[in-house]
Amino acid sequence: MRLASFRGPDRAPRVGVVVDDRVLDVGDVVAATPLSARAADVLALRGTAPRDPGMLRLLAAGPAGLEAVRAHVAGARAAGTLASAPRLAGLELLAPVPRPGKIVAVGRNYGEHAKEAGGAVQEQPRIISKLPSSVIAPGGTVPAGPVGKLDFEVELAVVIGAFARDVPRERALDVVAGYTVLDDVSAREFQFDVSPPQTTFAKSLDGYCPMGPWLVTRDEVPDPQALELSCWLNGERMQHASTAGMIFPVDVLIAYVSRFMTLEPGDVLATGTPSGVGAFRTPPVWLKAGDRLRLEVERVGVLEHGIG
Repeated sequence: MRLASFRGPDRAPRVGVVVDDRVLDVGDVVAATPLSARAADVLALRGTAPRDPGMLRLLAAGPAGLEAVRAHVAGARAAGTLASAPRLAGLELLAPVPRPGKIVAVGRNYGEHAKEAGGAVQEQPRIISKLPSSVIAPGGTVPAGPVGKLDFEVELAVVIGAFARDVPRERALDVVAGYTVLDDVSAREFQFDVSPPQTTFAKSLDGYCPMGPWLVTRDEVPDPQALELSCWLNGERMQHASTAGMIFPVDVLIAYVSRFMTLEPGDVLATGTPSGVGAFRTPPVWLKAGDRLRLEVERVGVLEHGIG
C-alpha cells in the first residue's frame, strides 16, 4: 500500500491510501483501531488524541492497524466506491509522518560517497540526527535563507512501525512499517567550515527534511538493498546509485541503533546518500533560490521540492 498523509477539511492531518490517482480516506478506520497500552501511553505523552486519524496513530497500532486499513480498501473495491474518492492531485499532501518522534540519520553510508568525502570506510555506522521540526511536505520549498553552501542528499528513509530495542539483525526488518524518500538537505558551512563541526545543526534548519510523497508499506519492497535511487537538480541527474552500495544495510542499521536506543512507531531512519552531492563536485554546486529537485527511489516514489 501507498499511505499518504494529507490535510483534512479541519486542517488536521489524516491518512489515506493512494489507489491509482485517488486517495481513499482511512482516518476514521485508524482512529477506531485499538492500541496497546504502551502505544497509548506514548501517544498521550506526545499530546496525540486517543482517536487521532493521523499516520502516527496508524503506525502505533502496528500490524492490526495496517490490516484494518487493507480490509477497508478491499471493501471499497468490492463496493465500487473508490471512484468517488478524492483525486490525489486535489489534496494537500503532508510528509508521510508530519512530525516524527526522532529522525536518526547515518553519515557516509555509501562507499563511493565516503571516498569523495575523503574519509575512510567506518567500522561502525556514523549516527547523526535531523530534528523533527525540519520536516516539510512533498512539493514544499526549502528556504535558501542566509545559507551560502546549501546541499542535497537523496536517501531511502525507513519508517519504523514497532517498539524496537535490541533487535537482532535477522528480525530487524520486522519492525519496519515502510519506506519513503528523503532529501537530507545540509548547510555545509556549519558542517565543514567550523570547528567543531555542527552536523546536526547543519541538517536541521527549517525545511531541511523534505519527505514523501507517501509511505510504501514493507510488503511492497521485499529487498531494501536492491533499489535504484537518483537525484536531479534542474533536470540534470546529480546522483545515481543502488542501495546495494550501502556499507551498513537497513537491517544492520536497525540492529545497531536499537542496541542503544528504543526505536518507536513513527521514527524515521535516514540511511545515507550516495556520491554526487554538491559539496564534493569540482567546482562545488550549491543550491540557490529557484532551483528544483527531483529525488526518486525505485519502488518507493518520487519526491519533488523547490528552493526559495
